[in-house]
Amino acid sequence: MSRKRDISREEIAKQFLLPERQSKIDTLLRQDGQAYCICRSSDSSRFMIACDACEEWYHGDCIGISQREAKHIKQYFCIRCTEEDSTLQTRWKTKREDTSGPRHSTSSNKEEHRTKRRKERSDNKADKKKKCGNCMGCYRTEDCGRCDVCIRKNRHGSGRQKERCKQRICVNYAGTGSGRARRRRRESSSDAELQPNAHLKTDYPRQCYGPGCINSARYGSKYCSDACGVRLATNRIYQVLPQRIQEWILSPCVAEEKNIKALDQVRKQQQDVSKILQELDNRHKELDLIVERAKNVTIDPNQDQDNEEEADLSTYCITCGHEIHSRTAIKHMEKCFNKYESQASFGSKFKTRIEGNNMFCDFYNTISRTYCKRLRVLCPEHCKDPKVTDTEVCGCPLVTNVFERTNEFCRAPKKSCTKHFVWEKLRRAEIDLERVRNWLKMDELLEKERQIRQSMASRAGVLSLMLHSTYNHEVMEQITKASQQDQAAVQRELVKRFRKGVKPRLS
Repeated sequence: MSRKRDISREEIAKQFLLPERQSKIDTLLRQDGQAYCICRSSDSSRFMIACDACEEWYHGDCIGISQREAKHIKQYFCIRCTEEDSTLQTRWKTKREDTSGPRHSTSSNKEEHRTKRRKERSDNKADKKKKCGNCMGCYRTEDCGRCDVCIRKNRHGSGRQKERCKQRICVNYAGTGSGRARRRRRESSSDAELQPNAHLKTDYPRQCYGPGCINSARYGSKYCSDACGVRLATNRIYQVLPQRIQEWILSPCVAEEKNIKALDQVRKQQQDVSKILQELDNRHKELDLIVERAKNVTIDPNQDQDNEEEADLSTYCITCGHEIHSRTAIKHMEKCFNKYESQASFGSKFKTRIEGNNMFCDFYNTISRTYCKRLRVLCPEHCKDPKVTDTEVCGCPLVTNVFERTNEFCRAPKKSCTKHFVWEKLRRAEIDLERVRNWLKMDELLEKERQIRQSMASRAGVLSLMLHSTYNHEVMEQITKASQQDQAAVQRELVKRFRKGVKPRLS
């Protein structure tokens, strides 16, 4: 620890005015004239350092320690103490302990910041000064107005003052410094994307690539106008496409064969679905004939409708869950279904467009502006069942062993027949649902066929043929042989005509 006494005794006394420190004041006042250090003088105006063992004060210049070096000492032991005890050695602070202090850290941070700023300034000055002075970028004084930087300045204003026109940048100075590297990193992705066309952005005129064109090309383009580019592309297509088409015809394609097989399978499935739809139409016509036959028949009063075995049976409604009698179970379930079905809505903004028999309700709701998409037979909200008269016959076809038809039908009154309640409605709903399923399947098959045909058409399209760059040696040999045979045939024909003395007509 260090001690520096450069104040008077009166000032020291003023700092210790508390009563409990009066003894300390007296001790300090009595120390006047006390001898210190190896020089045994009472001078305390110079820098002094105390021994951590004997607490004796020494002058720094007497023992060879400066005030700056004392800041890095952790524990100091004088020569007398080290001679008495050899284990006592002066300990110095480590680098971590030396920089842990708040004052030292703040000062070091400030110094580092200052040096960093100086380096940046020197780098910027060096970047500004480093120019070759011989290229066009060094001699330019005005912006070109066509590069990305100039366009950005014109559109959004000069927000970035440091950005320079690309035509004013020195070409010969590569720039290995940090400032150049930072500038490269700051370049946007749009600038990087436009780099492939950099050779087209020149100040001197360039010849247009268009066929037979004598004009100069536009800035950043190969052509003077879009028409020249289209003409060149057309000529290339006429030159390359015939050979590519011939190669495509002669070379086998595995994908094409697979597509043809898949298309045949799709067509077979479409034929099966169309057959099923035709059978459903026939079933619908048969049902109409059965209903029409029942209308021309009278009721048979001797036919017993009640089944004695089912007289005392009961069941539960699948919709509401109530216990009901077996005789009235079908009627009750029908009412429950109509009640809950009318509470839901099945609407669409588009009306059904089906040729022939339209089996959907298609009732237009003016409030929601939608068309009802329930089956017309099962829609309890918009298609009510007609009232049954007392003279109408049930007309349900009778069967034995569940599936064997007997060519007979029920002649009981339709109003009181509980065994065949709404049989016509259920049959028609079954046929219509089967139709909907097959129509959806047909729609999927048509979409699948469209995709297959599209892939086949795109495979042999103009773009794919132009991009097709596979070289088939066998095909090319066939093409060359065919061309050689044609040339040989033409030469033989010319030789025959010359021998006969007939001049060939040039077409």
